[in-house]
Amino acid sequence: MLKKTGWFLAILLAAQAVVAQTPEIDSLKKLIATSTSDSLQVHQLLALSQAYAGIATDQSINYAFKARDLALKIHDDRSVALAYKNAGIGFYLQGQYLAAIDNYEKSRAQFDSLKDANGIANILSNEGAVYFNQGDDEKALELFLNSLSLAEKTGDTLRTLTALCNIGAIYVHKPSTSEKAIPYYLRALPMSQAIQNKDAIGTITVNLGEIYLLRGDDKKALDYFQKSLEAYQGSPNIPYSLNDIAKVYQLKNDFATAISYHQQAYEIAVKLNAKVDMAQSLLGLGDCYQEKGEYRKALDYYKKAEVISKGVSNTNYDLKDTYSGLALAYSRIGDYRNAFKYQTLYTEIKDSIYNIDVEKKMNGLQFDFDIQKKQNQIDLFKKDMAIQQVDLNRQKFAKRASLVGLALVGIIALIMFRNYRTKLKTNNILDAQKERIENLLLNILPREVADELQVTGYATPRYYEKASVLFTDFKEFTRLSEHLSPQEVVQELNDYFMAFDDIIEKYHLEKIKTIGDSYMCAGSIPTEDPGHVIQIVKASLEILDYIRKKNVERQPLNQPPWIVRIGINTGPLVAGVVGRKKYAYDVWGSTVNIASRMESNGEAGRVNISAATYELIKHQFICTHRGKIFAKNIGEIDMYFVEREIEPMSISA
Repeated sequence: MLKKTGWFLAILLAAQAVVAQTPEIDSLKKLIATSTSDSLQVHQLLALSQAYAGIATDQSINYAFKARDLALKIHDDRSVALAYKNAGIGFYLQGQYLAAIDNYEKSRAQFDSLKDANGIANILSNEGAVYFNQGDDEKALELFLNSLSLAEKTGDTLRTLTALCNIGAIYVHKPSTSEKAIPYYLRALPMSQAIQNKDAIGTITVNLGEIYLLRGDDKKALDYFQKSLEAYQGSPNIPYSLNDIAKVYQLKNDFATAISYHQQAYEIAVKLNAKVDMAQSLLGLGDCYQEKGEYRKALDYYKKAEVISKGVSNTNYDLKDTYSGLALAYSRIGDYRNAFKYQTLYTEIKDSIYNIDVEKKMNGLQFDFDIQKKQNQIDLFKKDMAIQQVDLNRQKFAKRASLVGLALVGIIALIMFRNYRTKLKTNNILDAQKERIENLLLNILPREVADELQVTGYATPRYYEKASVLFTDFKEFTRLSEHLSPQEVVQELNDYFMAFDDIIEKYHLEKIKTIGDSYMCAGSIPTEDPGHVIQIVKASLEILDYIRKKNVERQPLNQPPWIVRIGINTGPLVAGVVGRKKYAYDVWGSTVNIASRMESNGEAGRVNISAATYELIKHQFICTHRGKIFAKNIGEIDMYFVEREIEPMSISA
């Protein structure tokens, strides 16, 4: 997987944020206090705004607006453009993206009036960074391409290099388009070498290496990783390249060399106190020893990685992989209590990552909606101003001749009619945007919950006396996915989960969520259904039947089978939506936990149910008792395999 580190530099180049030391800031403040020239003071205010950008964004924005006000007073248009740009950077760094776009647009208008192509290219790149962070890759790509076109025309090497890296970052962002980044990085590489920008060289080559590693071209990947290592000499990014080199040797089963590189990366990261790189190095060492079969050594490194990752923000993906490694290592040494503990933590953090992705999608939609709404307001304002001007002209001409006056009245009527049609079109656009957001909400929440949320602003959690919960999980999914490309993994999972969606819809069940290769649904929520237990068991058997048929189709193609475990439990639970931002409909309670235990303690290709579910379906399904399991705060629970539905007896004449 391509890491954020690989393309983060490109976004920083686009923003052009400057971090300064306190002495420099103090010096600038003294110069401003003693300056007698308005023009000189404007430039000092702009420098102070840049100096604060990386350490105190509120101060950066404040000084940017002071520079703008003074620049407007002395009619210094270029400084006005730079002030709006600095304010936009400040808002960008604060995550206030609408305010950032507003100031960038004002800056671009000033640069445009000055015919300053380099300034326009800079602002286009900055705006692209905003849309990139909001998940709108299409809009970001359009802005970066426009920036590239202008930079190439003016011969600005730095702007051209920045745009190429940003375009590469867009394509690298998604595994399905990562190969499209290659030509842009290959164009940017000689430019970064020409201006001897070591950080850019290291970033470009490490990203190229990771793309080729995804393609399975170990030789090219290793070559680029070695180049990135050379470029990063003396840079805090060295551990990143060393860990990537280790991954190549790990894939070759040369564990001794892989461990050596991971160890080098860890030692350098410790000296630099680089927590993220330390965690990734320890995780890599754990994976190497896991594959070697030295499970206790793997546990030692995973535990160290866990401690470091917990103390660092934005390391959820590393922590997820660490929990997965711990769960597998503990299960291999027979310590099933700890294996279950870390499997549970792994499931929880996958859920957290899923919620973050959903929030980002919602924020992106809201951002697009707000931008469109603002533009519509501007357009309507302009049209209203035009109508006012026409009305003034009518009054002037009316004094001269009644005939001209009547003609102007007709013109005004026509304009008003066109304005009415424009407003009507605008309302239709807003309605369409609203419908898009509502449809997305219905893809996340049940209709009853979504309606309540839109009317009242919150959704009341509900207690259900009896509901059923079903979990599925594919056996050895991690190992299976290692033999497939990322596109194939996603396509396969999508096919299976779409089929599961159709099945549970057929049996009137509610999909709760998917987490990685796990699928979860429930019966009798949010609308209670007395037949939910029979329905959910029938659905589980149909899922198994679908998997069997798919595996029969895969066999002649020499494709490995996908084997699923299913667990079901019935009992009381609470369902609802929590929080105000990360909307997700979910269920809680021991009933849910026991259903998860039924799945994790089941067998591949079987439906494992609890005693509570068995008592409700035993009259309609043939089941086999298969032992007990201990559940916290409940005690031992009997488990049963569902074999098949009891065939109705026929009467022969």
